[in-house]
Amino acid sequence: MTGSTHNSDYRLLLGVLRDARQRQGVSQVELASRLGNTQTFVSKCERGERRIDFVEFVEFAEALGVPPETLLADYLGQRSNSGFKDRKAARRGKTRKGM
Repeated sequence: MTGSTHNSDYRLLLGVLRDARQRQGVSQVELASRLGNTQTFVSKCERGERRIDFVEFVEFAEALGVPPETLLADYLGQRSNSGFKDRKAARRGKTRKGM
């Protein structure tokens, strides 16, 4: 597993958060206010310049008025449809070949 904020699975998670914010009709400025932070913070999180942890994921969801488990289910559903198992198998094959 890569720690990069540019990992495709992480970008998918950020998309789920951004889509939820937009569906709720909440601007980055409003979300930042609800989080007690700045619009720049929200923007950097959504663009992947600043990595969010699980606690922050829950805080984002709560600030949007969306149950965190709903967003997690959205993410997992999209992830399973994006070929995660194929990518995982390909990485495993590359690792074993290099040994």
